[in-house]
Amino acid sequence: MDQLGQRLEVVDISSLPTWGQEEEDVPQYTVAKEDTRTSRFPFDTSLNEKICVWEGDPTALNVMGLVHPTSERLNEANPFSEKIHQLAGPNLQNELQLKIKCCRTGEAKLSKGYNLPARFILHTVGPRYNVRYRTAAESALYNCYRNVLNLAREHEIRTLAVCAINSVKRGYPPEEAAHIAIRTIRRFLEKYGNTIERIVFVIRGINEDCYHDLLRLYFPRNKDEELWALDLLPANVGNDDGEPVNPERKIRITKDPINKEITNGTNSDEDLDVDEPDIGNHSFTSMQADPDKMKREVLAKPSRLTADEEQKKRYEKFLKRAKTEDLSDIAAHRCIYQSGVDIYGRPIVVFVARNFPATLVDLEKAFLYFISVLDPIVNQDFVVIYFHTMSSSKNQPELKWLRQVYHAVDKRYRKFLRAFYIVHPTFWSRLVSWYFTTFTASSIKDKVKSLKGVHFLYNTIHPDQLDIPPFVLDYDMQVNGNSYFNPEEGSEVEGL
Repeated sequence: MDQLGQRLEVVDISSLPTWGQEEEDVPQYTVAKEDTRTSRFPFDTSLNEKICVWEGDPTALNVMGLVHPTSERLNEANPFSEKIHQLAGPNLQNELQLKIKCCRTGEAKLSKGYNLPARFILHTVGPRYNVRYRTAAESALYNCYRNVLNLAREHEIRTLAVCAINSVKRGYPPEEAAHIAIRTIRRFLEKYGNTIERIVFVIRGINEDCYHDLLRLYFPRNKDEELWALDLLPANVGNDDGEPVNPERKIRITKDPINKEITNGTNSDEDLDVDEPDIGNHSFTSMQADPDKMKREVLAKPSRLTADEEQKKRYEKFLKRAKTEDLSDIAAHRCIYQSGVDIYGRPIVVFVARNFPATLVDLEKAFLYFISVLDPIVNQDFVVIYFHTMSSSKNQPELKWLRQVYHAVDKRYRKFLRAFYIVHPTFWSRLVSWYFTTFTASSIKDKVKSLKGVHFLYNTIHPDQLDIPPFVLDYDMQVNGNSYFNPEEGSEVEGL
């Protein structure tokens, strides 16, 4: 019964479509037929049949186990926890306080579901996120999911509703958390799939919409989607269990570290087998007799440029070429240009994706034209507006080229960039933006914002300062309707 005395409407998970079951929801992908690469997450129908996505109230699901993110004292105050306690009844609170008592970060504890449709509740505590301790947070979040799954296997819980264990309150970036959650579940199903019948990914808010997109990477629904996902998977997808791996923390064992092996467990002089020529060859005895001479020789050698100096030198070469070469063919596409200033007086750079024929133009010449436009601007604070409107795969350059551009430009571009707005984002643009700002351009991640409509720009930019292509405005009016004429209407700006 709910608080109004009406019976809770129970949802049978057998009625939910499994991942990829509705073929009309699977996009058509264009992949090279000669692509023979193999994926670390190959297409597997048997795994896809074990998962589904549910956007709704998790307490209504008729499952054996319901995952409940909570606090260490098992009393976190949030609407989801409050509803669980309300529907389960006072017996749940008694069990938590008298029997379980506490649950540390990364652990999982089991209780009965009592009056809930779920027979059991699996309580776990997600980590607080701090960028300085990112590795620790990743490990703790992985442990949450892994311990929940192991607990379910131990108690033969064959159907499980999994809510996102991270929370905005604890500061964990939703996309990064989703990667850990999905790949951990994928790896678990690969090893112990025979113990699980169904796992339901529960989507409870806008911050978890990324699950729809990221599931395609780890649970591809056909071979084309598997190949398409290869370039979008993070470089570090953890070990065989999905656990985050930090290469810097690997233990390095050097063979024969003391240079002379002592055999048979003895350390007598006879066993050391030291050759006379080795005596006196250590670093102390090999010091030069004249250290002043060595210093003069070092000073006589030409000094090497620092990394920043080398990058600046390369950029200046590109800029020199940009000023001398004929780039009129790139300029004719009008894909990048300056358009007024925002309310803070910062210049606005506009990039129109649909006008950029990435698969047809000379990308090196395109890069030269871009820096010829931007170089006079990036000496001060500036903003970029990227219209992704109605663009296609023909307008999307490879990630490799984007990384090369990012590392080739002068550091002023990153220093003075104040905002990068992506208008009319799609799944592709969101995923590439997340991937690029996480693994290549982390310094600008907080500056990238996705906007569902043009009218959100008017919060910081007067319409008179914007030169927007007509097709963008037409599309925006079709999608957003009256919101286009009422800038104060609409939802919040989404950060990546």
